Amino acid sequence: MRVLLTGGAGFIGSHIARALLAADHDVVVLDALLASAHPAPADPVPGTTWIQGDVRDAATVAGALRGVDVVCHQAAMVGLGKDFADAPAYVACNDLGTAVLLAAMAQGPVRGLVLAGSMVVYGEGRYDCARHGRVAPGPRAERDLAEGRFELRCPHCGEDLAPGLVGEDAATDPRNVYAASKLAQEHLAGSWARAVGGRAIALRYHNVYGPGMPRDTPYAGVASFFRSSLARGEAPRVFEDGGQRRDFVHVRDIAAANVLALTALAGRPQGSFRAYNAGSGAPHTVGEMARTLSDAHGGPDPVVTGEYRLGDVRHITASSTRLRTELGWRPEVPFAAGVHEFAHAAQRTAHPAHRPTVAPATPAAPASATSTPIASATATAGNRP
Repeated sequence: MRVLLTGGAGFIGSHIARALLAADHDVVVLDALLASAHPAPADPVPGTTWIQGDVRDAATVAGALRGVDVVCHQAAMVGLGKDFADAPAYVACNDLGTAVLLAAMAQGPVRGLVLAGSMVVYGEGRYDCARHGRVAPGPRAERDLAEGRFELRCPHCGEDLAPGLVGEDAATDPRNVYAASKLAQEHLAGSWARAVGGRAIALRYHNVYGPGMPRDTPYAGVASFFRSSLARGEAPRVFEDGGQRRDFVHVRDIAAANVLALTALAGRPQGSFRAYNAGSGAPHTVGEMARTLSDAHGGPDPVVTGEYRLGDVRHITASSTRLRTELGWRPEVPFAAGVHEFAHAAQRTAHPAHRPTVAPATPAAPASATSTPIASATATAGNRP
């Protein structure tokens, strides 16, 4: 199978490329290879065909799709950014980029898509009250956060709620621009599938970590922040009380999920869209991640700061039963072993002065430059949703 892998030079994308090659697939990588998002030098995964270009450039995408059977769409601007001024960049990269890709696939024609989704579409996770059962709490009050009351409380009786695993049928509630852009990508993919008789799968990544995470960038997740601090000899700083529950899943397990999803597309009904949570199924707190990573690295010990960020969710953990049952996926990297490996693995370091030279795959697909970062897809975690 010939696969177009957008964002294939990034953290998750490069692991997917290796997994696809190991499964004897032919891989075409399309990536902008921006210096702000990639290390210097950015080494292509051996055995892949490389196209340097912007997924929003219709001519580049059309050339990249030639001879392709299915698309694995990882290219996106990730994380929560720095403030709302990042909103145009997120919408342009994630939503316009996806629309351009899908339009080209409709004309291609290419009828199979696996999309890098995200758990951020849910907002808060699942909560139960001992008296009132399943409830949907609203955003936490700033007064509570300032006074150190971080747990969500029942909107009916005010008692603390018990967090649980969220399933794919839960209501979506995106609470920031990045989350809204990820949900819009899913809506676009579903619309494309219905319009052209395509087949689309979205893998809603939970907190992906592992070798090759970016270092020292405001667009990374909490595991990367902690690892970057340790690399500088600094203590990881843990927001709130460190009790935020997350589902940390290893990047190789996520790569395996993508290979399974791409293979499963042929068996899906025409005109269908299906979302799957992709998480380990074994929740850990942000404080546990910081402590385990610090211990494996050899310190310094993490510092729980009590700081908070308005709009952050308290708990979001996945039920990946659907992915396990329908596609046969099983995460294989235990938390302790994965974190120990990550503690000693190299991180990706952006180098603003270096831009690798990568030739287009065909003359009809010229490389395009862009001033807006299109980071290869990852997942956010921990101190932020």
